[in-house]
Amino acid sequence: MSDSNTPLSIGHLYQLYLKHPSICTDSRQLQKGDLFFALKGEHFNGNQYALQALEKGAAYAIVDEEISSTGRSGQIIRADDVLACLQSLAGFHRDQFNIPFIAITGSNGKTTTKELIHAVLREKYITYTTEGNLNNHIGIPLTLLKIKRDAEIAIVEMGANHLREIAGYCVYTKPTHGIITNCGKAHLEGFGSMEGVRKGKGELFDYLRDHNGTAFVMWDHDYLREMSKNIREIVTYGSDGAQLTGQEVTAMPYLRVRITTGIQMDSIQTQLTGDYNLPNVLAAIAVGNYFHVDPAAIKMGIENYSPSNNRSQLIRAGTNTIIMDAYNANPSSMKLAIDHFSHYPAKDRILLLGAMAELGSSGPAEHEQIIRQIETTGWKEVILVGGDFLNIKHPYLTFSTAAEAGKWLSSRSFQNTAFLVKGSRSMQMEKAVESLK
Repeated sequence: MSDSNTPLSIGHLYQLYLKHPSICTDSRQLQKGDLFFALKGEHFNGNQYALQALEKGAAYAIVDEEISSTGRSGQIIRADDVLACLQSLAGFHRDQFNIPFIAITGSNGKTTTKELIHAVLREKYITYTTEGNLNNHIGIPLTLLKIKRDAEIAIVEMGANHLREIAGYCVYTKPTHGIITNCGKAHLEGFGSMEGVRKGKGELFDYLRDHNGTAFVMWDHDYLREMSKNIREIVTYGSDGAQLTGQEVTAMPYLRVRITTGIQMDSIQTQLTGDYNLPNVLAAIAVGNYFHVDPAAIKMGIENYSPSNNRSQLIRAGTNTIIMDAYNANPSSMKLAIDHFSHYPAKDRILLLGAMAELGSSGPAEHEQIIRQIETTGWKEVILVGGDFLNIKHPYLTFSTAAEAGKWLSSRSFQNTAFLVKGSRSMQMEKAVESLK
């Protein structure tokens, strides 16, 4: 790795990072003094914007193509591969810390679990965590590089849609602790099967097993028990038979949880909707208890956490209620959300569901199963949007886009009605209910 004149090692690049610890990969969002990493993608090439980034005030631009750099050669660092360079820099930075690094992956609930754990741990520790959903090959190194020297614990969310992806993240994240929330029917197109999902997510437990780590295991899931065998330290949580157990008191309108064993605590009133969030809450309590956070502080952290970004949100709109769980969807999470909503106490209930993405050849059959599930319950209205929902015979309203569904909804008047909004991120289902808010 070198600029146009002088070789430069990761160690030397790290010294530049210490002087300029803000990383930018999008020249449109660049701030003066940033290190600009010229990443490439299917539809973009950051090398083309390297000089523009320097003109806007970047301290250095890291590129992997020849750049005509009249007057700027000293600020251009040439790498063999910019993404690999970013990941190596992140790994070098991670190596400077001797603190717990908690990795979280799973098919459903990983972001909510991450946020709840962060809410609990920050009651006692200086804690850094993944921002939003930056959980991929770019987001994870950016997360690591935002961790400052005062950190006492770090939490890193890992998303994956194919085998060896989690294993690759572990190489430079080096987690000491880990959680697999669950393994469901997500990203079947990339993983190939449920067995592939478990193998892919299980790469986190493989790393912990090989590096004497600690796993927090949802004991209700037999497959997670099996996947976690022979890990040096296992901390269990669940509804029964675990070191920490708890049960749902009520999930209407918000989830209330009672702890039955493992910690002295009154029931916890969350701001999350859906009984499917019980494992996420229990995971946060188990982690907090393991790291000796006071039970009162654990309770406070969870009760003060308010979901955002279209995840398990309950929104009041006049006499109507919108359950907004539209950040993403797969067959497992869709089924759970519909099951929960079928018991929601409202005069009328309307399902507003977007198609599920990345299911490959399983897509039509999985959408067909959702249709069969819907048919078992009475609804005021069922509105299905996009994808495989358009290609299946059923009696329900269909629209190609969420915006079209929104136009239909805005032409009607609703009172005392509850809406469940769920769908894959690509469907942007939140647009369907903009007129109702």
